[in-house]
Amino acid sequence: MAPKSDSAEAIVLNFVNEQNRPLNSQNVADALQKFNLKKTAIQKALDSLADGQKISFKEYGKQKIYLARQDQFEIPNTEELNQMKEQNASIQQQLEEQKKATSEVEAEIKSLQSNLTLEQICEREVDLRIEVEEMENKLTKLRGGVTLVRPEERKAVEDMLSEKITQWRKRKRMFKDLWDTLTENSPKDPKEFKEELGIEYDEDVGVSLQSYSDLLQPAKKRPRGK
Repeated sequence: MAPKSDSAEAIVLNFVNEQNRPLNSQNVADALQKFNLKKTAIQKALDSLADGQKISFKEYGKQKIYLARQDQFEIPNTEELNQMKEQNASIQQQLEEQKKATSEVEAEIKSLQSNLTLEQICEREVDLRIEVEEMENKLTKLRGGVTLVRPEERKAVEDMLSEKITQWRKRKRMFKDLWDTLTENSPKDPKEFKEELGIEYDEDVGVSLQSYSDLLQPAKKRPRGK
């Protein structure tokens, strides 16, 4: 008599046949946790199925290994196997094509998502108009000779900048002296050693001491036109 479809034996038999590989009771118990079957019930079902010759089993010491009966499966001949291989190759090719198509669609979606919506464009336009108006008002004041920064404030900023540049120049010189000492007799290539230590020069990060120093240079008087 075949086990009921909702019984422990039926669930275990269906799983063993689907897997069609060697299993022990722990493998089956771990896989069938969703059915709330205890390991003792699974072991009992496995033994009952084996006794009824619905599944095969072998004993290795104290452990039993269970396997679906192979006589219930149709074994394909050479021609059928070749057809299956061809079908599998065709399916794999279709899968790769689908993956490629999916990647292209995802890239297009990502590109579209990065574009601004009409509402966002309108909001951005309003912000830019306000920004332009503020800049024009500021430009009008500058053209009218209005002093936007008081002389004492300008001097304080220039003094602070001068001090920072002095410290910057001093630290560059200290580093150069130390670096020259370290690399003078070192067998390593200075460039490789620099990269190994993660050292970055000003130029590596796009800054220049000279360009900041030039900000402090007094403006040269323009020659008057004749």
